[in-house]
Amino acid sequence: MMKRFQRTVRAAAVAAALTAGFAGAAHANPAGDKPWANMGRAPTPAEIKAWDIDVRPDFKGLPKGSGSVKHGEEVWMAKCASCHGEFGESNEVFTPIVGGTTKKDIETGRVANLHVDKHYPQRTTLMKVSTVSTLWDYINRAMPWNAPKSLSVQDVYGVVAYILHLGDIVPEDFVLSDQNIAEVQKRMPNRNGMTTDHGLWLPNYAFSGKPDVKNTRCMNNCPVEGDIKSMLPENMRDAHGNLFEQQRLIGPMRGWDTTKPPRKEPLTQKVSMAAPAPAAAAAAGGADAKSLLAKNACTACHGVANKIVGPGFNEVAAKHKGKADLEAYLVSKIKGGGQGVYGAIPMPPQPQVSDADAKAIAAWIAAGAK
Repeated sequence: MMKRFQRTVRAAAVAAALTAGFAGAAHANPAGDKPWANMGRAPTPAEIKAWDIDVRPDFKGLPKGSGSVKHGEEVWMAKCASCHGEFGESNEVFTPIVGGTTKKDIETGRVANLHVDKHYPQRTTLMKVSTVSTLWDYINRAMPWNAPKSLSVQDVYGVVAYILHLGDIVPEDFVLSDQNIAEVQKRMPNRNGMTTDHGLWLPNYAFSGKPDVKNTRCMNNCPVEGDIKSMLPENMRDAHGNLFEQQRLIGPMRGWDTTKPPRKEPLTQKVSMAAPAPAAAAAAGGADAKSLLAKNACTACHGVANKIVGPGFNEVAAKHKGKADLEAYLVSKIKGGGQGVYGAIPMPPQPQVSDADAKAIAAWIAAGAK
């Protein structure tokens, strides 16, 4: 009985406090608005401008400026080629940006290699992208990978111009600008390859088209449907860290535990899409150092046991085993970059990696990268 009385008194006290709070808010707001009406504030024009960075296909939002193919090539070699190859042909990390398009495609606006019976060996960016604004917007937002949004407006125009030149869309002496980009759009190889079958662009978003997928909602024992067009080769399974650790435990996506052998059963068999038990999730979790590698995008260029763009971490550990002040040396390489130790491809500086993260990664490598 006493406990019940104490709970009642506490509940009454809380209710009184809340009532007093609302009464105080009402007193401070004599107009009688709801207490939360004065929460927050309108964003300033400067804040809106900082958020509003998208570039639309009609080029609304495109900043004034220009950049030459020559300038773009210089930026590309310094900040892009290590991942994308000197000519956009890829460098073991990403799919090629350039290739698969022809002069005929530029004339028709439809890439013939997208419609052949047998899939072209690799669907490149210029084969798929329909609007040049997409290139500009993505590069401006997300590149380079280790320092997104660090390129100047001139740099972005130049890099886009260089990519377009590699695809024979613009000549070598071309200067891309906000004044001529609409004309360049008329030469995009896949400019007529878009579809409105999905209905998203119809008036009032009528959604009358057919959907891109025809699956049903499923969380357990879900059938895997459709053809698998490409798979990572076995030596690349763990190249970018454990995929399991990089996926949410809710929703339809599931990353395989790439630290374990690949699945043996056919992909057409039913597989569970439900979230794994906590014990399984804990077992799949890697060491703290590996989570730091993923956090700082180190696994974009380095595998644990194999080379991607740069050497595998095991190779680094083996090469410098026994070196005096090894951890300090590795921290300097992580933060400051370098070139020549493992070939011609440079290691870009990584100033965005915190000192604590750099030291933890260096200690892990020095201990054998296991």
